[in-house]
Amino acid sequence: MSSFDLGDVDHFTAGAVGEPGARTFLLQAATGGRLVTVKCEKQQVAALTEYLQGVLADLPVPDDDAPASLDLRPPLEPEWSVGSLSVAYDDAADRVVLLIEEAGVDDPDDVEVIVEERGSLRARLRRGQVKALVEHASGLVRAGRPDCPICGHPRGPDHACPRTNGHGPPS
Repeated sequence: MSSFDLGDVDHFTAGAVGEPGARTFLLQAATGGRLVTVKCEKQQVAALTEYLQGVLADLPVPDDDAPASLDLRPPLEPEWSVGSLSVAYDDAADRVVLLIEEAGVDDPDDVEVIVEERGSLRARLRRGQVKALVEHASGLVRAGRPDCPICGHPRGPDHACPRTNGHGPPS
């Protein structure tokens, strides 16, 4: 698959398309005229947001401007689905470095894609971009269906709570 090393990015965001319960989550990075979109899970956005909050807590308050817009930019067709997310801090350059790697193959008998051919996306963000991303992505995650207070899974008409033998939480 495709790999991208975008260096310092002008735009990095998380977004979702579709209705709650059927949303597709995306991460998107852009620099210059190059735009890369990858598909991810809501839980990956939530975990990245939580981790980046911790990173920011250990750094000085950002002194750079927040991005003007964190909206997804077209086209929204993802390059691939996210498997893993890694975060590092480059102290010398004062950048948060994200490494996003493609998910592996679901079928272990499919030898068409091997580990060395998985895609990756590397992006370097300023602290102001990270702060804005954390605020934006937190709201994005909260905007979905509310979680079941018993099992923590999203509630909805088809929710069968595993902790109550398939019945929803008490009303």
